[in-house]
Amino acid sequence: MVYASTDVPSPDSVQNAQTTVVYYADGKTEMARLGSENRTNVRLDQVSEAAQHAVLAAENRSFYTDPGISVSGIARAAWNNVTSGSTQGGSTITQQYVKNAFLTSDQTFSRKFQELFLAIKLDNNFSKKQILENYLNTIYFGRGAYGIEAAANTYFGVPAAKLTAQQGAVLAVLIRSPSRYDPAANPNDAADRWGKVLDAMVQEGWLAKADRDASTYPPVKEKKGTTLHMPGGPEGLVVKHAVDELVAKGYDEQQIYAGGLRITTTVDKHAEDVAVASVKEVMDGQPKTLRQALVAVDPKTGGVRAYYGGQNGVGNDYGESQRQPGSSMKPYVLATALEQGISVTARRDGSDDQVFRDRPGKPVTNSGNASCPACTLQEALVRSLNTTFYSLAYEVGPDNVADMARRATGLSETWTGGRLKGRETLTSSDGGRGGSIGIGEYEMRPIDQANGMATLAAGGVHRDAHFVAKVTDSAGAVLLENRGDAGKQVLAPDVASDVAYAMEGVAAHAKRELDGGREVACKTGTQGYGADASQNTDAWMVGFTPSIAAAVWMGSDALGPIQTAGGSAIFGSGLPGAIWQSFMNGVLDGTPEEDLPDAPLIEGDTGEGVPAPVTTPPPTTAPVTTPAPTKAPVPTTAPLTTTPSTEPTTSDPNATPSPTDTPTSAGGTPSLPGGGGPSTTKTKTSPPGR
Repeated sequence: MVYASTDVPSPDSVQNAQTTVVYYADGKTEMARLGSENRTNVRLDQVSEAAQHAVLAAENRSFYTDPGISVSGIARAAWNNVTSGSTQGGSTITQQYVKNAFLTSDQTFSRKFQELFLAIKLDNNFSKKQILENYLNTIYFGRGAYGIEAAANTYFGVPAAKLTAQQGAVLAVLIRSPSRYDPAANPNDAADRWGKVLDAMVQEGWLAKADRDASTYPPVKEKKGTTLHMPGGPEGLVVKHAVDELVAKGYDEQQIYAGGLRITTTVDKHAEDVAVASVKEVMDGQPKTLRQALVAVDPKTGGVRAYYGGQNGVGNDYGESQRQPGSSMKPYVLATALEQGISVTARRDGSDDQVFRDRPGKPVTNSGNASCPACTLQEALVRSLNTTFYSLAYEVGPDNVADMARRATGLSETWTGGRLKGRETLTSSDGGRGGSIGIGEYEMRPIDQANGMATLAAGGVHRDAHFVAKVTDSAGAVLLENRGDAGKQVLAPDVASDVAYAMEGVAAHAKRELDGGREVACKTGTQGYGADASQNTDAWMVGFTPSIAAAVWMGSDALGPIQTAGGSAIFGSGLPGAIWQSFMNGVLDGTPEEDLPDAPLIEGDTGEGVPAPVTTPPPTTAPVTTPAPTKAPVPTTAPLTTTPSTEPTTSDPNATPSPTDTPTSAGGTPSLPGGGGPSTTKTKTSPPGR
């Protein structure tokens, strides 16, 4: 009965089933199809006999005489299924072809039982040559090559009919594991197994001993990138992230690109469309040299709901770019202070033009000459006063600030505040990390910032940002499911609540309020450009509501200043703020309004606290400045410099902003990260932090 009802799959059905489909979060709307682009079917007589023998030597020497099934393999699967032991293969070429048709990685006895009947039926209905031909046309050889014709061209630049025994052995080795045995990735393993295949060919009489002794490993073409049918638009970067996640979970290249998987991502189609449209609309008419990234995360699950890392789906991913965050780092400084019992109502010196012990002779300034000798920390955050947060970071401990940033964003434990190659690290006089971390000296990625905002939105619970929600095989069997874990409480709920409370005034100050007066917590950030306090290299807008956290970054591939089409410097509240505002309004449109904290919870220190380590700058000493580098590094890095920051208070992204968030730059060296708005008269540099 089972035998009679078993259908024999055609090569076309196997090929279609091998195609992996990637979906948006609804599990229905296709984002991409992977694994069908590089395949050319050929007849068996168009494959060299030497290559055929190499494959048989590697996979199934008795192919032409066996019954199409491995009795020992079936028995072993049955025994292991009963005893809960490890699963094993032992399949013939006929069974391997059948396994591709069934499209499951399951090796239980029930699957093996189905495989047995289909293999027997294949053997009864097709000749061995037909089965081998179909097998060679459907197997995956790595590097995006499906079938032996594509593989011959990909690895050697020849048709399958011209393959030598030595070349055929290279391809035969790849069948077992394309990733492990690619000679470009693991030359020693590849060569070792290649030699064993040739030895097996000698034993079977398919290769002369003299030819084996004279054999040398044939030259293989350089491994080049393949799109593997990745979408060319922004969604291509989403697919890449999903694939990378599966690789990290142990899926190999063959499973992902030739296993017929059905991958459901966390990315919402509507949110993604809004993100892409927001970037396109705001950047219309702006310089083409500007680069943008937008990452949105669901605080309740950690799932990435929207991702824009660039317009080219197979190009640079700016959501992964390491960039100085400027003043968008300040919420983590405030969280560190709150953890130590310092309230948002505590007052600190935010006077302009201060020199600190860890930066002798290098004044820190506020954007636009802003000065507030006794502002509360909440006021200082809204106004983005560099001097306040430089001093506060020093007071609470720069290492503690780094630890807070790691906990909130999920940055690796190896993130210690180091800077990218080509950027001088600004440290305190004793060689340790200085207060400049408080105004954004050390690089983060846009996805890190989105994840950090999500942690604050979730009451201090961190969940790793991820792109894969579920994976099934083509038959619908669930292989992996990620509904978002419970997360880890990395900072106290009252700390997260008070940071959100302090951030609520920024949107109005930066003229980036949401439609209908919807409550939102946000922060601007601008990285100044060296000694020129009127120019910036990076600009940010980050923030959240209880249901969505988003980070927007803008910069360029080079180390030069970023400007609007009208020649104005770009601040966090400018073009990035406009993109962020447009996205948040679009994605939240029609959803219930959510409340944010309306009062602080932590009382603690409300006075002036520990005196800031400040000295009066020498009246006649001007800060030393280091000119910005003229040679741009990798496209994903930003200049080391920053100037005091102040975010513009204008709703026109093209207008010159008034000081509200100071670009941060460190005097005496390239500017530090920081605020978000231009300074108006001073020419000295200050640490990053606008």
